[in-house]
Amino acid sequence: MKPKLRLLLRYGAALLLAVSILAPMLWLFLMSVSSSADLTRVPLEWLPRHWDFSRYVSLLSLQPGQPGALFLHALFNSLLVACGATLISLLLAIPAAFSFSRYPGRDGWLFASLAIYMVPPVAFVLPLYFILQQLALLNTHIGLVLVYCSLILPFLTWMLKNQFDALPIDIEQAARLDGLRQWQVLLRITLPLAKPALGASALFGWLLAWDEFFYALLFTSNIQAQTLPVTIAGFTAGRATDDGLIAAVGILAAIPPLFIALWLQKNLVSGLTSGGSKG
Repeated sequence: MKPKLRLLLRYGAALLLAVSILAPMLWLFLMSVSSSADLTRVPLEWLPRHWDFSRYVSLLSLQPGQPGALFLHALFNSLLVACGATLISLLLAIPAAFSFSRYPGRDGWLFASLAIYMVPPVAFVLPLYFILQQLALLNTHIGLVLVYCSLILPFLTWMLKNQFDALPIDIEQAARLDGLRQWQVLLRITLPLAKPALGASALFGWLLAWDEFFYALLFTSNIQAQTLPVTIAGFTAGRATDDGLIAAVGILAAIPPLFIALWLQKNLVSGLTSGGSKG
């Protein structure tokens, strides 16, 4: 009886979690296909009387005057900045995490770098703004990539170090006895074993850059480099706000992270589970 009850509670918790995640997205979708009359009707009905997909058409159109001219440009900026920052951070985090894991006594430097997450982001605004201004990188993709790397790199290094700590060192020592250099051991032995953790770390780092709003708002001034969160905030700034349009933007903005999560699903699950075990 106890195993059945435990299984029932497990499935019940999973169902509750799924509902708590999917219900807001479902409501957001219903808002995006509801007419203005349906959105202002009192009392509000669960299903729209008239299904309207014109907002999605306008958001996917590059014609002048359509919101898609702003949305698609911001979507491209977000993809470019998030992918660039994640790739650079991952390339730097791998050797750093390997060094912290295989050479004891350096953890203080890692914890010091993680301390930036304990400081309010506003404390870094003036130094970062001054640096970007001196380098002529304000309102540029490269400027945002550098700022996001400073946020992502400590987090990725910490995640990968935990994974490297869980890998058996005996295999690496055997490879060294066979004549491989340290960097060859990292590329041929350690990284293939840590592949699931690399996928999980890359996904979390990518999401940090994808969802970042504060620095993107301060360090960009027009659509040339503005990311999707800043553009979405711009859609809500007017007095006559179309709630259905904002809901449609939210649905479309959730599609890239969803596809990346599905693509890395196997690596994400195995990376999170293996990173929490030793030996």
